Amino acid sequence: MNHHIQKGSIHIIEATSIDSLMQDNVKMIRHDEYFDNRQWQRYIECEIGFILPNIQCNWLENAVIHTALFYGLTTVQLWQQLPFNNELRQHLLDKVLIHESRFFRHLPSINFVTECAEQHQRRKRIDADTSEMFHIWSVGCASGQETWSLAMSLAAKQLSNYTILGTDVSQQVLAKARLGQYDAKQQSLIPPYCQQFVQPLLPAIMADEASVGNAYLNKTTASSSYGYWQVAATLKSQVRFALHNIMDEKPPTAHLQQVIVCQNMLLYFRKFDQRDILARLSKQCALGGYIILAPGEALFWRPSNMRRIAHPHLNAWQKIST
Repeated sequence: MNHHIQKGSIHIIEATSIDSLMQDNVKMIRHDEYFDNRQWQRYIECEIGFILPNIQCNWLENAVIHTALFYGLTTVQLWQQLPFNNELRQHLLDKVLIHESRFFRHLPSINFVTECAEQHQRRKRIDADTSEMFHIWSVGCASGQETWSLAMSLAAKQLSNYTILGTDVSQQVLAKARLGQYDAKQQSLIPPYCQQFVQPLLPAIMADEASVGNAYLNKTTASSSYGYWQVAATLKSQVRFALHNIMDEKPPTAHLQQVIVCQNMLLYFRKFDQRDILARLSKQCALGGYIILAPGEALFWRPSNMRRIAHPHLNAWQKIST
């Protein structure tokens, strides 16, 4: 049974399953309305800089239609209301973006950051004046796997005096990241020395789906032996997540970062936007700090204040001047 609820100025449709609405309504919308894919691609690019390739046209169209149906609108009405309503805008962005991540996705990067943190802590022990917190920024953190992987790796070395910030443009995935709850497939990716930071999570005490804004914890698998788990509570005091659009000039924090990890995100931007993003990241990087990109990413970048680290498995840059 569907219920219509007034939320702000938007008429929202709450349904037991959005798929049941989609079966008939999507066909009706696609039949009655012309969907201008280029128009919506341009909108996404203007909002967050993301270039959605033509191969993802169906994905984009489905995201737009899902958003329109959720609020009881046609796609034309959605287009007309988007400039005036941040809630609609955020919901659409949450649907459009592909939030793919996994634990310890690139182990050389995790190990490099851990080594940097270890060196910082050793200097702190030798030099009493070295009291600066070791700041790490995980850009485009999605559901938090990279951020929590970094936290696990540092904690396994019994390091302290560090903080890790994960940012993303999607509120939906940030809610999942803050929960720190994942399935058994994700746990299998965590190396043995970090399994100590995995805590079992019984279905009865799993977070309510509504609290993360989407059907994140699948009821079928939750009730099966597949199981879910959560990151250890001891990690959460040094990790935080924040909503941030990398296209914004204003950084998510006033602190300069010793390490900035930005992997597998730049490929969604045009080259001139990639240059601007990298320039902003460079400003946020502390002198002597590092920016870590995905292997093969932004190989055109040749900043005068950064030097590339000679490493067979890393695409890392160190800031050598301001």
